[in-house]
Amino acid sequence: MNIFNALRISSSGLTAQRLRMNLIACNLANVNTTRTPRGGPYKRQEAVFAACSEPRSFKNMLDTEITGCGSGVEVVDVINDPRPSQTRYDPGHPDADEKGYVKLPNVNLIEEMVNMISATRSYEANVTAVNASKKMALKALEIGR
Repeated sequence: MNIFNALRISSSGLTAQRLRMNLIACNLANVNTTRTPRGGPYKRQEAVFAACSEPRSFKNMLDTEITGCGSGVEVVDVINDPRPSQTRYDPGHPDADEKGYVKLPNVNLIEEMVNMISATRSYEANVTAVNASKKMALKALEIGR
């Protein structure tokens, strides 16, 4: 594996974690949204990650067999969480039904905070890998002097 493969893999991780963090921020921002343009309360969104599927050239296949590692991560889909909405009794709310119940988004603050910490840690790990790769490249250049 050359240094650019390591950087490319880490950059794919950074991109994926940034999107994940954006979705978490969107979920947190809409934690009390009871009305959306599609109707009903906001639905929590989540990213689905998968290993990158690059075009299968002979060089890529050979590199994968030699190094035994993949080629990064990509976001293949953003899905709405299928869990049901929460309900709260609030007869004064403008979106309350005839019995006084309001449907709230299926966003759990604790779960979002845990996911945010996980995304931050993953992002930091990828930044550390990029920095280590850069240091290795610089050290390799110093050998050539």
